[in-house]
Amino acid sequence: MSQPQPQLAPQPLTCAEYLRDILRAPVYEVAQVTPLQTMSRLSERLGNHVHLKREDRQPVHSFKLRGAYNMMAQLTVAQQQAGVIAASAGNHAQGLALSGKQLGVQATIVMPLTTPNIKVEAVKGFGGKVVLHGNNFDEAKAHAIELAERHGFTFIPPFDHPAVIAGQGTIGMELLQQNGHLDYVFLPVGGGGLAAGVAVLLKQLLPQIKVIGVEAEDSACLQAALDAGEPVTLDHVGMFADGVAVKRIGDETFRLCQQHLDDVITVSSDEICAAVKDIFEDTRAIAEPSGALSLAGLKKYADTHQIHQQQLAAVLSGANLNFHGLRYVSERCELGEKREGILAVTIPERQGAFLDFCHILGGRAVTEFNYRYNDDSLANVFVGVRLQQGQDELDNIIADLRHGGYPVVDLSDDEMAKQHVRYMIGGRPSKPLQERLYSFEFPEYPGALLKFLNTLGTRWNISLFNYRNHGADYGRVLCGFELEQQDILSFTSYLRELGYQWQDETENPAYRFFLAQ
Repeated sequence: MSQPQPQLAPQPLTCAEYLRDILRAPVYEVAQVTPLQTMSRLSERLGNHVHLKREDRQPVHSFKLRGAYNMMAQLTVAQQQAGVIAASAGNHAQGLALSGKQLGVQATIVMPLTTPNIKVEAVKGFGGKVVLHGNNFDEAKAHAIELAERHGFTFIPPFDHPAVIAGQGTIGMELLQQNGHLDYVFLPVGGGGLAAGVAVLLKQLLPQIKVIGVEAEDSACLQAALDAGEPVTLDHVGMFADGVAVKRIGDETFRLCQQHLDDVITVSSDEICAAVKDIFEDTRAIAEPSGALSLAGLKKYADTHQIHQQQLAAVLSGANLNFHGLRYVSERCELGEKREGILAVTIPERQGAFLDFCHILGGRAVTEFNYRYNDDSLANVFVGVRLQQGQDELDNIIADLRHGGYPVVDLSDDEMAKQHVRYMIGGRPSKPLQERLYSFEFPEYPGALLKFLNTLGTRWNISLFNYRNHGADYGRVLCGFELEQQDILSFTSYLRELGYQWQDETENPAYRFFLAQ
């Protein structure tokens, strides 16, 4: 007979009950009190006192250990003997595995087939039993629940349970012990467990502290829930900050975040990359994207709200980064800091035109210049320019170029231009084509690219193809197809059936400038 799974309390816990549970959580039987480190360089740059809570210093290199252990320590003897199970491709899996090892409880973790081997081996190294199943998290979770029912395992959720929330809330207790004069605390939000636990504690003890939730703009499930007044399910989430790539915030975590967070801010992938760089420059630690999320929000919020000479804290929530993902971070961090601008500029095809163009730039460093001869009159160039003064400087450059007779389009926020087109400059077709352009994102399981090509390439002619992967468990493809007008409806219907995330990019200006006929 299967053991019952712990459910949310029939009546939600009061704030006082959460405070009690946080204060007596036994997490320090396995977790560490992590340092609150001052970021000297960033503090000077921002004109504030910036502190970083180093949860990357936990034995599993993330905060998830706290919540997993707190819940597992409270299971009955029968539940512990039966074992526990979870679905995770990352930090929750490692936290559960180490908690099980500490408590003598068998922990089974269902991980998608797409999970990088480094994460699988890390879970095994902490004593967890790994079951690889499914091509995404949803399929892995469904299998984990099925196994829980079949074998009597207790399912340990990653965020939406009072015991998990209370375990994560111990971070807030440490923050107050380490700096009782904080003015703002910035917390990453995925499913909301960390933000809920820390916020409910801070607002009970020092309510004057402003507590700000930070979300990745392509997985902002909390903001969507706040707008709707209740949790909603996002159609799609971006996977760059995979630790917070959650489609639906938890019911209990939403209740607490709605009640106790003072504000929520979203940040872009480029802004996250810039925060990864800031952390490295100040601490020499390498954060995973979701680990740098709250610092990215701190920087943006301080700038937007003109905050000066305040005590600001952010949580470095994890450092389980696939090393090859640093390629993407390195490419994009300057854009995230507004230290680089990307422009499409039309220049006349005559001798000395490029020299005149450089004179207008006024000696600024050119970080990238892509050009290929097109015709005898005009040429389109893809140019990167290093900036010292951010967006205002870029606006001045654009104004100077236009005044000098150079048509220009700012591509600094054009994802397709930054992800694909900059590597494909000069690839115009040699004959007229009825071409439409699409971008795709699909999981990196064995045979995924072959399936893509076999499914689409055998029915429609592929006229353009660029594949990019930065060590993540998903790949990005930019693909052109020869399509007559009467084929478009059936083609898009087929794309929906295929199940990959896709977007029509035919009208994208970067494509029109550099790749289209």
